[in-house]
Amino acid sequence: MREMKDSGIEWVGNIPATWKSIQIKNLFTILSGATPTPDTDNWDGDVLWITPADYKTKDKYVSGGKRNISQQGFNTCSTSMIPKGSIIFSKRAPIGTVAINTEVLCTNQGCLSCVSKADTCNDYYYYVMSVGTEHFELLGSGTTFKEISANSFSNCKLPCPDKCEQEKIASFLDERCSAFNCLISDIQSQIEALEEYKRSVITEAVTKGLDPDVEMRDSGVQWIGEIPTHWTLIRIGSLYGLRTQKVSDIDYPPLSVTKMGVLPQLDTVAKTNAHDDRKLIVKGDFVINSRSDRRGSCGISDYTGSVSLINTVLFPITEMNPRYYNWYFHTVGFADEFYRWGHGIVDDLWTTGWQDMKNILISVPPLDEQQRIADYLDSKCAEIDNIITEKKQQIETIEEYKKSLIFEYVTGKKEVQA
Repeated sequence: MREMKDSGIEWVGNIPATWKSIQIKNLFTILSGATPTPDTDNWDGDVLWITPADYKTKDKYVSGGKRNISQQGFNTCSTSMIPKGSIIFSKRAPIGTVAINTEVLCTNQGCLSCVSKADTCNDYYYYVMSVGTEHFELLGSGTTFKEISANSFSNCKLPCPDKCEQEKIASFLDERCSAFNCLISDIQSQIEALEEYKRSVITEAVTKGLDPDVEMRDSGVQWIGEIPTHWTLIRIGSLYGLRTQKVSDIDYPPLSVTKMGVLPQLDTVAKTNAHDDRKLIVKGDFVINSRSDRRGSCGISDYTGSVSLINTVLFPITEMNPRYYNWYFHTVGFADEFYRWGHGIVDDLWTTGWQDMKNILISVPPLDEQQRIADYLDSKCAEIDNIITEKKQQIETIEEYKKSLIFEYVTGKKEVQA
């Protein structure tokens, strides 16, 4: 057991007696990113460019997406080009995501780049910074979102063994973390397969029914395909009416329409404090977001409240099982069909209004069959969701163990054996 001492770094604790504690600014040159300005006089070609959103994965290495300077009018003189192998640190939203760049690139203002100026192993400090996230978060400030300043970041102290030990620790962690990441990737693939299976189960049940031997006929609707012969087709406007009353989120609690359904709006979302700028929604109403970039955001509301004007609020006007249609509207096929009816001037952003939505044809089983299908999907999808939840918990456990392992070795509490 080697001799230990207080590092003087609260979140690190004790380190080996032969190690030092050194400020980041003495280990690295800290470069702030910036949004390039429109000016093509000094550059005509491609540049690699990243933002924090480009490396919010568990991958250690990151390469930027190509941005053509002559097409987009970026002036590379307005920001620094970061040497290959530097540490890229996210200073906001969220603070503390780190990666090592595999190519020369530049970043936006959400990043701080650490360019080595001492005899250091960047791979080692990648691991140190990756487990110091909570500490860096505490140093952030701001109202809209928290951000750590370059000055606060550069004054932080990190443990510093000699370079030989840095390399030994980094090499050991590369090997161990690679095994963990492979396991996580395998579990994530299982989750994706389960989610795809769930989508297929829903589509099959709401468009084909539960009886595999029932006689089928062509529905005449491409995405639906064949349906049981005793089912009918009907336009959505024959099932639902449009609720148009405008209200204030002061009088009616604000609700959010998500892929998980209609949920109370987070307390962190600011209220408008204005009158009649939202739509009334009554418990039992069905709501769908009409914008294509919110694809799949819909559901039956368990609450009475208000939603933003971009949502379409519907109430049943005929006898039906609402849960059946809730499942129906959550299918990928319906989402594609819904937004196919939309209008807009931007290729990937348009809206589908009620005047179009009400004319969309959907398949309709008898009422008792709607009940059986809804009951089946409630049970089957809950079963699949439980398995998915277990898989996600497995990933969380592995991530927690990996982080603990990294911390133990980068702070010297455990020593890499020969």
